[in-house]
Amino acid sequence: MKQSEQENEEKDQQKEGTIVEKLQQLGTTNVPQVPNDSSIHCLTIVGQIEGHIQLPPQNKTTKYEHIIPQIVAIEQNPKIEGLLVILNTVGGDVEAGLAIAEVLSSISKPTVSVVLGGGHSIGVPIAVSCDYSYIAETATMTIHPVRLTGLVIGVPQTFEYLDKMQDRVINFVTKHSNIEEEKFKELMLSKGNLTRDIGTNVVGNDAVSYGLIDDVGGVGLALKKLNEFIDKNKQEEEGEQLVQ
Repeated sequence: MKQSEQENEEKDQQKEGTIVEKLQQLGTTNVPQVPNDSSIHCLTIVGQIEGHIQLPPQNKTTKYEHIIPQIVAIEQNPKIEGLLVILNTVGGDVEAGLAIAEVLSSISKPTVSVVLGGGHSIGVPIAVSCDYSYIAETATMTIHPVRLTGLVIGVPQTFEYLDKMQDRVINFVTKHSNIEEEKFKELMLSKGNLTRDIGTNVVGNDAVSYGLIDDVGGVGLALKKLNEFIDKNKQEEEGEQLVQ
């Protein structure tokens, strides 16, 4: 009897410990779990996209060395049939953001992105890299020229480098969305739209009307679209097997 009472006490203590941990980390005692039989993986890209230089600890960051291996693992995992990418990012390192966008665009499994809150700066290529993209009605995307931080040498080569880097972003966005190159450049170099800078802040419906994002919607519509892609893939695979 004593042994069973001790075991029960230990279980209660462990349970209390996990509840305290959840409260400290997430502010809630009950965290919804993803069903074990779910074939969709959710990837969140939030805060600032961190590049080769580590950002201060108080910054919320998305690290490319964490995200890229996750995407590769998703591609290799046969249980995962689709990927939902949720963005709420201020942007960040151009090359790190482009690397994430390139990896997302190159995987064979269906991908759908949702911009919630904001998908600014280098978050734009990541948002358009998926097979289909959604933006919340109140979400925004800031389109502006590429900048360098730190020491900038005032020579023509520096500006040529910036121009080439900017072309990489423009080419990727126009290739993976329906926006025209001239329109994207016009939004990028617009004056008077941003108070202390050049560029454009594009809100929900405008992003769709420009052809940058496919549709206005949230998580529900994104999951519905992703399931449609998954079903289509299954039908195509079944058709191939029948032909063989």
